[in-house]
Amino acid sequence: MKLKTIILAITLLMFFKVDAQNTSVEKSIWGIQTGILGIWAHNEYRLSDKIALRSEIGFDGGFRITGSTEIYALTPILKIEPRWYYNLNKRQKKGKNISMNSGNFIAVSFSYLPNWFVISNTDNIYTPDQITIIPKWAIRRVIGNHFVYETGFGIGFAHELESNTSGTAVDLHLRIGYTF
Repeated sequence: MKLKTIILAITLLMFFKVDAQNTSVEKSIWGIQTGILGIWAHNEYRLSDKIALRSEIGFDGGFRITGSTEIYALTPILKIEPRWYYNLNKRQKKGKNISMNSGNFIAVSFSYLPNWFVISNTDNIYTPDQITIIPKWAIRRVIGNHFVYETGFGIGFAHELESNTSGTAVDLHLRIGYTF
């Protein structure tokens, strides 16, 4: 009787898929990224299996052409961004890479652009203190073991603190970076 029970148990177990790997965002990721208009250092810290909190410090860039004058500027930015990586299970089931939080995500970006200083090719450039709140959709993918790229889009709210004026803000980003 024992032998029949063991054979039956082994036979049944062969039909069940066992997933030993826990599908989750990484515990903590440090990295640097650059894009067309800026450079940033960041950390993503796991809050739950699918949610990471990204903190970022860096320089956002901008340019303007006024007549025959081209003006380039970099200004400091501080950002906090909770990210929900919603497709990690699906990617893992398809055998796709989920390391370094490689997946699609929805985020809400909270940014502060302080008027500390501006790096520019022109003197007397001024950027007012401002905050932005932008919900966005984006993807993050790993290239090799340490390189990543991100692209995303969002539309949200911007508020200049000194003039007390508000408006629409757009976040369109394409970045490549290195994770440690």
